[in-house]
Amino acid sequence: MGGGSRTLERIAVVEDDAALRSAIARAVRSWGVLVTEAGTAEEAKALLATLPPPDLLLIDVRLSDHTAFDVLDAADRSAAAPIVVAMSGKASADEAFRLGQRGVRAYLAKPISLDALESAVRTAWGQAPDLEPLIAATVGRVGMRELQHQVRHVMLRQALALSRGSLRASARLLQVSRQAIQQMRHGSRTDQGTDPGGAPLPPRGSRPSAPLDAPATPPGRERPG
Repeated sequence: MGGGSRTLERIAVVEDDAALRSAIARAVRSWGVLVTEAGTAEEAKALLATLPPPDLLLIDVRLSDHTAFDVLDAADRSAAAPIVVAMSGKASADEAFRLGQRGVRAYLAKPISLDALESAVRTAWGQAPDLEPLIAATVGRVGMRELQHQVRHVMLRQALALSRGSLRASARLLQVSRQAIQQMRHGSRTDQGTDPGGAPLPPRGSRPSAPLDAPATPPGRERPG
């Protein structure tokens, strides 16, 4: 799976059906990644507060205590926001639209097959989002300078969070020099009155299916030749 300079290491599975959650977690663990599980929105919020946080969130849209949107609100406030893949057997058109608005990268319709699970994770993790529609929608509503500032600030904060404050690793993630990172941090402190690593992130506002077990080729790893 192509993930740029990042490696998928931690996945959180949030599903209130215990049997399905266990099956998904078992399949994902077979890929060689660390898996944590949550059966409620409150448990999921606690997972997001752990260090290090999950890289990717597999979450049911409708949970027993709240909805996925409550968890996405917490994810937006976390230092390193995870990639999100939503799951549902009965998401409404409005919910699907809202999921897209919130930056959910892939959607899994229940019942879930191994093929669909692996494909969704590969797509979410390996492909960059299409920014053109989002940028086009800001024209006439957000000034170019303001948009550039927000993009720079959010990308810097996410990189610093993912790299745990390492300037070298952040520069590698953003494909810039360490000097550029230092200049951006100085500019963010001047404009915001705080370090980019400490302020809250803005809202981000068919063939037969295989059984749900280990994929033949784990995401992010190629079969040895």
